[in-house]
Amino acid sequence: MNEFIKITEQESLYHHLEKMKIGELLTHINNEDKTVPFAVEKAIPQIKKLVGAITDKMLAGGRLFYVGDGTSGRLAVVDASECPPTYGVPYGLVVAVIAGGDKAITQAVEHAEDDPAQGWKDLEVHNVSQKDVVVGIAASGTTPYVIGALEHCKKQGITTGSITNNPGSPLALLADFPVEVAVGAEFVTGSTRMKSGTSQKLILNMISTTVMIQLGRVEDNKMVNMQLTNEKLIDRGTKMIMGKLKMQDYEKAKQLLLQFGSVKKAVEHARN
Repeated sequence: MNEFIKITEQESLYHHLEKMKIGELLTHINNEDKTVPFAVEKAIPQIKKLVGAITDKMLAGGRLFYVGDGTSGRLAVVDASECPPTYGVPYGLVVAVIAGGDKAITQAVEHAEDDPAQGWKDLEVHNVSQKDVVVGIAASGTTPYVIGALEHCKKQGITTGSITNNPGSPLALLADFPVEVAVGAEFVTGSTRMKSGTSQKLILNMISTTVMIQLGRVEDNKMVNMQLTNEKLIDRGTKMIMGKLKMQDYEKAKQLLLQFGSVKKAVEHARN
């Protein structure tokens, strides 16, 4: 791997954190966090290219895979797991693969990220193919688990993307569609769960939301395909139907929603 500057490992701009009062700590953390959206903004052209590639593949029947470790992997799991209930897509359309497996979602798995062969093995379980897109996520851009996965994808002709916080990293250089967001030194030196993690969460939100809109899973600004997994969502869906059909009867709208299982299907039935 070529040598490059790891911004994520640079020393914090703040010193003697243990001597600061609670209010000082919170203010300084917040001030650092405020810089993250502006760093993400600079990467929008890269994000646009990645989203375009993902959308094209998914419209043709492909899937989206995330591969990550630690904080990056856990954020990927959150994003992937929220797509079915939010947009009504099937489980398995957006998949997150994390170093160390399910255990790593809640506990650190020692040396899981250091195995360059395991990432591809974990993807193979899902029969990943050229129809899919695989996005590697690593703040450092040097994680062997993630790099190994993308290297195998490249050999198989699978489209790849990456999300990193160190410009010019090995992972970014490997990916077909790299997204590089330099958020600078962390408040606690090297703690990439902070600004780096925040940037990754923002980008994942942008990717999955934009892709789902492109796939027709949103109408106007509403989640018309959301799963009815709790009373809050049933109430929200009922009110959507009332608004779309100009209905005054809450119970009738609710009955329609529960009968057809989604706002979209209920509205389509009522209009036909």
